[in-house]
Amino acid sequence: MLQFSELGLPAVITRALDEVGYTTPTEVQAQSIPAALKGADLLVSAQTGSGKTASFLLPALAKLSERTDKPGKGPRILVLTPTRELAQQIEKNAQTYAAGMRWMRTACLVGGQPFGFQTRALSRPVDLIVATPGRLMDHMRQGRIDFSRLEMLVLDEADRMLDMGFIEDIETIVAATPESRQTLLFSATLDGNVGRLARELTRNPERIEIARQESGGNITEHLMYADDMRHKERLLDAILKDSGFDQAVVFTATKVSTEEIADKLSDMGYAAACLHGDMPQSWRNRTLNDLRRGRVRILVATDVAARGIDVPTITHVVNFDLPKQAEDYVHRIGRTGRAGRDGTAITLADTREYHKVRRIEQYLKRTLTEGVIEGLEPTRRIQKGAPRRNGGGGGGNGRRYGSGGGYGNKSYGNNGNGGGYGRRDGGNGSYGRREGGNGGDGYGRREGGPRGNGGGYGRRDGQGYGNRD
Repeated sequence: MLQFSELGLPAVITRALDEVGYTTPTEVQAQSIPAALKGADLLVSAQTGSGKTASFLLPALAKLSERTDKPGKGPRILVLTPTRELAQQIEKNAQTYAAGMRWMRTACLVGGQPFGFQTRALSRPVDLIVATPGRLMDHMRQGRIDFSRLEMLVLDEADRMLDMGFIEDIETIVAATPESRQTLLFSATLDGNVGRLARELTRNPERIEIARQESGGNITEHLMYADDMRHKERLLDAILKDSGFDQAVVFTATKVSTEEIADKLSDMGYAAACLHGDMPQSWRNRTLNDLRRGRVRILVATDVAARGIDVPTITHVVNFDLPKQAEDYVHRIGRTGRAGRDGTAITLADTREYHKVRRIEQYLKRTLTEGVIEGLEPTRRIQKGAPRRNGGGGGGNGRRYGSGGGYGNKSYGNNGNGGGYGRRDGGNGSYGRREGGNGGDGYGRREGGPRGNGGGYGRRDGQGYGNRD
């Protein structure tokens, strides 16, 4: 079996890998590392959990193991990532792999962190910068970044950065780097906009595509259908009560949903917290630290906020809402089954979302195992036809779907009476208002109402973030 010591990496790096127990490269590492060490530009497509981070960090550190005579204090390696958490995780991995390279200096430039600390880091020579595009652009505008020494540019999760609207920032950043740089681009897909960006950034790149594994490794997957939002809530309650989980991540589609579901779970006695992009960075860091230390057992999160989370004790992932993109399903369930442990991923889908489930299955090239919980079986027939564009009879004003309820208007209703989160259309029951009402405990309403009782982060309508307690 191939070993890291056979890939051509410097001894100072392989020793550090041995110390942390890394001896055998994954498939993407075995193909990417030798190609990158030869100096080739790379376009790499591989699924989450395949070892992509080490695929670009190890060749980058190999460059840094040799001192440079180029003057200046700018970075020799630049890694761009879509989120703060992922950037911080990459920097941490780089420091682990370069444990024997005492001279190496790193800097992590992400939003939500004080500029002062980052500015001080940039005032000294730095070898490797890991950054989100927006914050890097802030420092570039202030003239704090010198790319004259740059040898390698890495774009990690390039597809996600484009989805988040960073295309212009990326183009501006790339234009400021030397044309002689080596470029490594990693993405879940190399088609569409990512392919066009890749053609612009690279020179005669070597293309590496790792076949998607049909199994989620040691992750057991289940699919359950629900009639409506209140049915989903009851299923979530039953899953958490009966699963015997250590820690769990519950994924929702919106930031507001994370707050409301986390509040509901807290009211039920669970140690739950929410995580999304509008939270102040200090609270995000505190929440993640609480998760790692076991103080938080259930994290309710959006897709982007949860990128880069690596907590081996997460035993369950629940997709309360289906992901907007099929590939995000893989990123979600990859939060469990880490470090060789078993994990369970449960997806809750509305009976009218069969077409979305099919898109996920087509992407995975396999069928999700459908199951039910006794006493909580769906009563509505699963609609296997194409989704209806206009609401049918009985749906009320602005309902998205057909008769018998559904989500309706996103706002202007009263908080639901009779339990659950209140409906989006202001009726009784499930999902609550998105605006205009009083906040519950926790993060508070996004606009229009006072901060929730019991503290929370306060309002987003100009009143600022309140104290958590």
